[in-house]
Amino acid sequence: MIELRNITKEFHTGKNTVIKALDDVSLTVSKGEIYGVIGYSGAGKSTLVRMANLLEVPTSGSVIIDGEDLVTLSKEQLRQKRQNIGMIFQGFNLLKTLTVYQNIAIPLKLTGVSEAEIKVRVKKYLDIVGLSDKTDVYPNQLSGGQKQRVAIARALSHEPDILLSDEATSALDPDTTDQILALLLKINRELGITILLITHEMHVIQQICDRVAVMENGKIIEQGLVVDLYTDPKHETTKRFVSSIFPSQTPGAIIEDLRKDGPILDLTFVGEVAEKPSLSTISNLFHIETNILSGNIVELKDQTFGKLRAHVKGNTEETTKAIDYLTTHGVIVREVRSHG
Repeated sequence: MIELRNITKEFHTGKNTVIKALDDVSLTVSKGEIYGVIGYSGAGKSTLVRMANLLEVPTSGSVIIDGEDLVTLSKEQLRQKRQNIGMIFQGFNLLKTLTVYQNIAIPLKLTGVSEAEIKVRVKKYLDIVGLSDKTDVYPNQLSGGQKQRVAIARALSHEPDILLSDEATSALDPDTTDQILALLLKINRELGITILLITHEMHVIQQICDRVAVMENGKIIEQGLVVDLYTDPKHETTKRFVSSIFPSQTPGAIIEDLRKDGPILDLTFVGEVAEKPSLSTISNLFHIETNILSGNIVELKDQTFGKLRAHVKGNTEETTKAIDYLTTHGVIVREVRSHG
């Protein structure tokens, strides 16, 4: 569906000054999935997502949509191709002097859609985003979440197969963010639209994404299934993002003191395993005591995921039996030997 192949983007900002915003970046987004790109400010995320519809032209590399390299298309061919790619932004980009209806209708009119069809589409997509009663109001009469819903309806009204999201929830409060994420998930599941989104919030990735790429300094440093990156992050930047959801910092002195009476374990639970009372079970089965030091259980897009750090107090024989039990019952176990 979307393939960015060996993309490099350089900006010339002055005499002999070149900024490499993207450095040999490649990723593939499959039809029907929600693919997230996360990174801190300046990582190159916005430049990357703007490559997918050629709002930014790569210095080198290929942007392949449905088998066609956009870089090789004529202006007219590119214009036609872009009609199949919707985009929403952090700032909504609504025209303040137009009503909600007009904000959606005028772009359709400019692409040659008939008045009768425009009426059908505006009604249909305002219904989908839950704003059927806001047809005649102006943007300044709407909340931030409502403005983003109008922007989503406008993007959907062109009936694209792909939706690009450039930090679409960054300006919203947490509750409104969750509502917009739920709407994007609904659009993905009910309309089959492929979504490529960028964010600096791991919460967004957690809620709706199937796969994720982590960016830093214009490069993708790690990518894969969300559950895999949550389970076993490799790069330090990825670990920092994951720890924002699952904080597990324990002072070294406390670790050293607790380990005298038994191991400290980092436990990862995926799917049904996260819903079982594993620590309670091993406390009942073996001569041990368990104490949770930190942890969290969250809902990913399609499954439950949890991480706990726990101290298991007991002799070596009993704690070993407990660890073996956890492992054989689907819990991923790692012993903590130092702080962090």
